[in-house]
Amino acid sequence: QVQLVESGGGLVQPGGSLRLACAASGFHFSAFAMNWYRQCPGKEREWVGLIMNTGGTLYAVSAKGRFTITRDNTKNTMWLQMNNLKPEDTAVYFCMVQLRDAYWGQGTQVTVSS
Repeated sequence: QVQLVESGGGLVQPGGSLRLACAASGFHFSAFAMNWYRQCPGKEREWVGLIMNTGGTLYAVSAKGRFTITRDNTKNTMWLQMNNLKPEDTAVYFCMVQLRDAYWGQGTQVTVSS
């Protein structure tokens, strides 16, 4: 079955960096675009960015210039490198793949605070 497992979250000071990972299984990873979403406290889940199966990327305005999405199709893994983190980046971060249905990971908490 399709499984997405995020990791790498934690507590970081403003201006710091974190690298999240999304390990995928149960589908042909290299054939599909992969997405990152986040849900900030008290807000709806929002799209952060995506990486196409070919490696091309698109980002939300809030992520552009600070976040970088990469993938390794040989490892069935996607990463989200987050730099210059701000308190408003505090959220649970999810990876998602749209197959016939949308599949989500369980999320990983990122807290940006001094």
